[in-house]
Amino acid sequence: MKEAPDPASDRDPKAEQVMLEIYRRMPPWRKVELLEDANRTARLLALAGLAARHPQESPERLRRRLLGLTLGEDLASDVYGPLDGRR
Repeated sequence: MKEAPDPASDRDPKAEQVMLEIYRRMPPWRKVELLEDANRTARLLALAGLAARHPQESPERLRRRLLGLTLGEDLASDVYGPLDGRR
């Protein structure tokens, strides 16, 4: 069954088909590796963005800010303590 083209994709439809076929043939462990790499890259980019917006912050506080964004500030505060250090 042919998949409908993604209107948001900037790839040529033939290139998209080749890429999908590569993913279909790829072993599951390799797909997991690719996802881990993508998640690591996204986390590093997010931290870089936070560092650019908060250049005075320590790496620990930048990671805490990222946790607030990914988990939600309420959960991050409950688990890791409030960002401002007060309870």
